[in-house]
Amino acid sequence: MMTQDLALALDTPDKRPAAKERGSKEFRIASGMWTLPALIFLLAFFVFPLFANVLRSFPGDDPLQHYRTLFFDPYYLNVVWQTIKVSAIATAACLMLGYPVAYFMVRFAGKWNSLFVFLLIAPLLTSIIMRTFGWTVLFSRKGLVNTVLVNVGLMDKPVNMVNTEIMVYVGLIHVLAPFMVLSITSVLQGVNQSLEESAQILGASKLRTFLTVTLPLSLDGIATGCILVFVLTNGSFLTMLLLGGGKVTTLSLLIFQQFTLTQNVGFAAAMGNVLLLFALIGMAIQLRFLRRKGVR
Repeated sequence: MMTQDLALALDTPDKRPAAKERGSKEFRIASGMWTLPALIFLLAFFVFPLFANVLRSFPGDDPLQHYRTLFFDPYYLNVVWQTIKVSAIATAACLMLGYPVAYFMVRFAGKWNSLFVFLLIAPLLTSIIMRTFGWTVLFSRKGLVNTVLVNVGLMDKPVNMVNTEIMVYVGLIHVLAPFMVLSITSVLQGVNQSLEESAQILGASKLRTFLTVTLPLSLDGIATGCILVFVLTNGSFLTMLLLGGGKVTTLSLLIFQQFTLTQNVGFAAAMGNVLLLFALIGMAIQLRFLRRKGVR
């Protein structure tokens, strides 16, 4: 009897794989439909506005007028260079200050790491206007720093420390450094410490171990943090407006002025497209870097 049942079971075609394939096919169709709202949202609020902005930058009478002004007029060409310079300096400063913090959080913070992460993220919950304006309160002519320095006798009279290029970099680093630290921290946490220990066992010093093992393995986080900070600096006009005092003029600040003062929307759109181009170049560099690392 058991032999007959076994033979019958072997002769009977198993329809379960077909049902499974049919179910998986239906699931794939359903999952594709679920992406439709997100696709519509991206088209309506991201792709179409960018496309309209590109069209707005080409006036009908002279399509390349705004771009010729940007790249051939000495003043605006200097503004483009100033934008790149400010972004590069702010990115380098955030990297030099952020990498040691990230390394300390991963290697030495231990059980206090969660507290450091909270302290790092907490300022991001505050408005960027309030954080930037706070530097004005501290370093203005009647601010806290001037008052303390005059009272202790280190200064004869108050000095206006705001509206300088240095304060612009201070404000940018204060706002953007957490992004660099978080980008590097996420990669350092994945670095196997046994590799560092093996290098030291083989005779490498701590400095050489860091330069030949830890630093190369954390390049992904460095690249991500640098590109993120560079792009965010390109679009940061509040810091230049509140702390620069007109001494640091970038494309983002000019875009704000074109919209609010001169109402030259086409020229502002052209400058916005240049900033978008900077962002796309940064993303392309990061993608090429990751592909060289073997990430697809």
